[in-house]
Amino acid sequence: MQFHLLSFEGPDSYSQAGGIASRITGLSNALAEAGYETHLWFVGDPDLPGHETRGQLQLHRWCQWISRYHPGGVYDGEEGKRADFASSLPPNLMQEALLPHLRQTGGSAVVLAEEWQTVDAVLHLDWLLQQAGVRNQTAILWNANNTFCFERIDWQRLNRAAVITTVSRYMKHRMQSLGVDPLVIPNGLSADAFRPPDRSGVTDLRHRLRDRVVLTKVARWDPDKRWLLAIETVGELKRQGLRPLLIARGGMEAHGHEVLRTAARAGLRIAERSMRQAGVRHLLEALTGLDEIDIVNLRSHLDAESRRVLFRAASAVLANSGHEPFGLVGLETMAAGGVACTGCSGEDYVIPGHNALVLETNDPREFVGLFNGLRQNPAYERAMRRAGRLTARRFNWSNITRQTLLPRLRLLALPQVKHAHACV
Repeated sequence: MQFHLLSFEGPDSYSQAGGIASRITGLSNALAEAGYETHLWFVGDPDLPGHETRGQLQLHRWCQWISRYHPGGVYDGEEGKRADFASSLPPNLMQEALLPHLRQTGGSAVVLAEEWQTVDAVLHLDWLLQQAGVRNQTAILWNANNTFCFERIDWQRLNRAAVITTVSRYMKHRMQSLGVDPLVIPNGLSADAFRPPDRSGVTDLRHRLRDRVVLTKVARWDPDKRWLLAIETVGELKRQGLRPLLIARGGMEAHGHEVLRTAARAGLRIAERSMRQAGVRHLLEALTGLDEIDIVNLRSHLDAESRRVLFRAASAVLANSGHEPFGLVGLETMAAGGVACTGCSGEDYVIPGHNALVLETNDPREFVGLFNGLRQNPAYERAMRRAGRLTARRFNWSNITRQTLLPRLRLLALPQVKHAHACV
């Protein structure tokens, strides 16, 4: 059985913009490691090979000729890329991969497409498969990670062409009002997320920031991410004499200017820092000399190792949002042994007070009250961090592939899935 994953985002630095890259990279690696021939079709770095083989995983970098004119990343020149992805990728996928496999071996294939940018490609591929008489050998699943551009999707056509999936029960209920009833296939974590954070880095960071309540928030500058609530929370902690420090890593969105202006008007002292290079040592250098600072705005990309150290060393990681389809940062925090503070929308993995702090209001005193209860009981904090790590283990991509994705495919009566599942 072949797997074909269609996504704008992917493993290249050029192709990484958020949680979709993490999802698609983790899922494709898990399928390949389980022994399946897996193809990932994505908008790749224009300076890397168009086709690359990594064991059972084959990378197909698409739209490279357009990306050369748009160096700003995967969504730079998005409309042109989307049109090219929809028109040129399905015929190539059919001729180069699907038809030889389906006709010569009589096998089956699964196409997993991500987000609204791939909808037209899915509709085109569905038509081509029907014209070739091999549609019954191929399962097409289309996944919604968020509600972005839902108004641009023809849901009736998509529902006829593909099995629609999403990442949480919260998203499932949001989408039912559109006349669809998606299956839930949750996000997961790759093996790297479970590597123990650098012990000396965690110790050093905690020593440098001793006597501070260190909060971390890593998210897009988006009102849904509750950045203004984070600012109010810092202010409330400061009024209570707890010497807070918010280590903030946002994106490129305009809302960031509003957030920082609000913090300055509230009398909070802000510093902007950048890491000279990736790595824990450079993170520690960037977080020196902050005794008189309330908020440090990190302007550099945080590599995975630095994120794990930051999540583990922080007093709490503010991963709460007003609208959160899944909450990958909260799960990453748990895997690193940190204290995750989430909202209560798509975070299906959360048990309030057991493996995370969960906020249900827009009142900063809610967090302060919950956090003080945790801070005053070290045994409770250790138990929460331990429970978080155990929870995260259940959400590794290998488990999700074996326990959720493949059983769903068996329910679709796809040939060979039962046999393939036994080999995982």
